[in-house]
Amino acid sequence: MKKFSTSIYGYNKSEVNAFVAEVAKEYESMLNNLKQRDTEITALKQKLIQYQNMENTLNKALLVAEDASNQIKRMARDESKAIVDEARRNASRIVNEALLRAEKLEQDGETLRQRISAFKRRFKAIVETELDAIEQIDEDY
Repeated sequence: MKKFSTSIYGYNKSEVNAFVAEVAKEYESMLNNLKQRDTEITALKQKLIQYQNMENTLNKALLVAEDASNQIKRMARDESKAIVDEARRNASRIVNEALLRAEKLEQDGETLRQRISAFKRRFKAIVETELDAIEQIDEDY
C-alpha cells in the first residue's frame, strides 16, 4: 500500500498524480493483456471447433470405411460361396458324366464280348462243317 506525504492542502498532488498515472498505466496494461488473452481464447475456441468438426468428419469417414469394408467382406464371402457351389456342381456333373461313360464303356465291352463269343461259335460251326466236308471227301475217295 502506497503512502503519500501530506501538505497544507492535503496529500501531495504530484505524488498522487504520479500514483494515479502509474495505476492507470498498470490498469491499461492489464486491460490490454486481458483483451489479448480474450482474442487468444476466441481463436483457440475457433480452432477447437474446427478440430471437433474435423474429428466428427473423420469419425464419419471411419464409419463409412468400416461399412464399405464390411460390405466388401460380405460380397467376397458371397462370391466365394457362389464359386464353391459352382465348383461342386461342376464336379458332380463331371463325376456323373464319367460314371455314365464308364457304364457305357462297360456295356460296349460286354456287347463286344458277346459278339466275339457269337462269332467264335459261328466260326467254330463253319470250321466243323468244313472239316466234316473234308472228311466226307476222304471217305468218298
